[in-house]
Amino acid sequence: MWCLELLLPLLLIIKDVSGQWNVWIPRDISAMTNSCVVIPCTFMYPSGIRLHYGIHGIWYFGQPYPQLFPPVVFKTRTEIVHESYQGRTKLIGDLHQRNCTLLISNIGTEHSGRYYFRADLGGANIYTYPDFSELKVLDQPNIDIPEEIVADENLELTCYAPDNCPENSPEIQWMYTDYLPEPEYTSDYVAESNTAVLSSTLTFTPRPMHNGQLLGCRVSYPNTTLVYERLISLDVKYAPRSVWVNVSAEVMEGSSVTLHCEVDSNPPPRISWLFGDEQLLWDTASNASLSLEDLTPSQEGIYTCVGDNGYGVMNTSMYLAVLYPPSEPVVNGSLTILEGSSISLQCSTQGNPTPTLTWLKDGELVGAITAAEVSVLELLKLNPQGDGQYRCLAENEHGRASSSLNITVEYAPVLLDESKCTVVREGVQCVCMATGNPEPIIEFYLPNKNITVNDTDGRYNYYTHTDGHTSTGMIKLREKGERLGNGAVNVHCSISNMYGSESFHLELQQEKKYMMAVIVGTIGGVAVIAFIIAAVRYVGHNNKKENGNPGQDLVSKLENPALYYSTVKKDKQCLRKKVLKTELLGSKFNSILEESTREDGDYQPVGSMAELERQELNYAALEFLGGRSRDGGASGRGDDGSDYTEIKAK
Repeated sequence: MWCLELLLPLLLIIKDVSGQWNVWIPRDISAMTNSCVVIPCTFMYPSGIRLHYGIHGIWYFGQPYPQLFPPVVFKTRTEIVHESYQGRTKLIGDLHQRNCTLLISNIGTEHSGRYYFRADLGGANIYTYPDFSELKVLDQPNIDIPEEIVADENLELTCYAPDNCPENSPEIQWMYTDYLPEPEYTSDYVAESNTAVLSSTLTFTPRPMHNGQLLGCRVSYPNTTLVYERLISLDVKYAPRSVWVNVSAEVMEGSSVTLHCEVDSNPPPRISWLFGDEQLLWDTASNASLSLEDLTPSQEGIYTCVGDNGYGVMNTSMYLAVLYPPSEPVVNGSLTILEGSSISLQCSTQGNPTPTLTWLKDGELVGAITAAEVSVLELLKLNPQGDGQYRCLAENEHGRASSSLNITVEYAPVLLDESKCTVVREGVQCVCMATGNPEPIIEFYLPNKNITVNDTDGRYNYYTHTDGHTSTGMIKLREKGERLGNGAVNVHCSISNMYGSESFHLELQQEKKYMMAVIVGTIGGVAVIAFIIAAVRYVGHNNKKENGNPGQDLVSKLENPALYYSTVKKDKQCLRKKVLKTELLGSKFNSILEESTREDGDYQPVGSMAELERQELNYAALEFLGGRSRDGGASGRGDDGSDYTEIKAK
């Protein structure tokens, strides 16, 4: 109020030079509810007016024209005022001093509005000044808040309380400032539009965490119960300070996934989902979700969520892995190479997780197992055994796939050990076997006759057969005279293909093995005969034991011919059984011999054991003649009438 006290004397000394009706009142003035307010007022009137009846004054509310019957706030001639101002208004200025200052006590919000002053100088000298003072009755203090509060930038908040009541002066206190970082307070007294205002300024640096926090200003009047408060919520603008997305994930091919993104910023940002440089989705919100359906391996990669609210930009990325079984491996095409060459086989595939690659040849493991999408198999100096199918197998925990190729190794012909000449019933048979790729051509050459056999010949029965890379040629020499002087066959075998040719002399290998068979057969025959003789002696020895004294037995048998015949017959049957067993053993021995020679591939059958004995050995036969005479042998009935037989060497 000190400024008003200085202002009023200044207004009073102003002279109306022009003699016009003028008034000076504050355009705006404020007060707190239930308090009071003083509206300063100074008026002027023309100097030529004679004041015969003194000066009277009237304050109107809302309208300056009496004919509109505005509410009377105060009137010097009478105490009749509008009921809302009854007992509340008082003129504290001296009209004769041209001071029309008005006091309103215990005001309420309904008293807010325009106030006009009317001067009554008597007679026709009555004038209502058009200028007015607008009163604002406040139920809470004003807080001056900047249009924009930005995080990490200095902020000043000012709380105002009107000081237009001479009866009371306000006090200002800030509330809920304990969480603020190093707050500072300053107070000031401001005179504006002929009114007084007390202010308190709070200074601090807000952080993003202060967004939405409450602050309060409390205005109180000492020695009264009047207390006024105002609360505000801080709207702190800040750039995105966190962007949250799903953690990196693994999903199966063909499935679906939803990626979530939340951004902490004020105001809410523009959220964009990017895959590489491609924008998949955008929205202005605090969160956004991206749905991906029927995933393929091409959708595997880095997904980025970007938040931009004009105060800053922030992004966070996550990796989406699409799991799938290995694709069909890509391998070299089938190859044909020359023996001794080296090649590299390459296998490539794709899969997640990374598959293992395995090389197989004809089902057998070759090379090393690698965990990669590319595998190279080095084959150095390939030989014919390297020929075959090579397969690359790709595997991971979700499946397997494979691809194959064929490697064909070409090489010069090679003669096989089975090539030889053997003795057969028709003469001599010569076989030539060779392997090679391409399949070798086989020809026979007979130097003694200067003949090359490469086609069917009536004399040589030329025959050829191909099985894979193996060729077989065969001829038969029907005349044994087609041999060399030392008994060997003079036959040459020629093998050839596009990579080379060779000629070999074929030996008569079967003649040596045939002599071996004869020797073995002879030894076997002698062993059989020795066994038969031993068997006969064994039988005779047993007969002695059974018969006791031969002389006595003979006498008894002669006396009883039937008994003698029975004994002889029984002995014959036993002996025949033993001889039969012996022949069976010899036959079995001969069979074993045949099998052993056949395993060598050069066996030439020579007949049964009996035939072999007749051809090569003398043999013994045991005959029971039974009283019949045979030419060339001693048999018949003895002088004593007994039958007899003899063992005869033939």
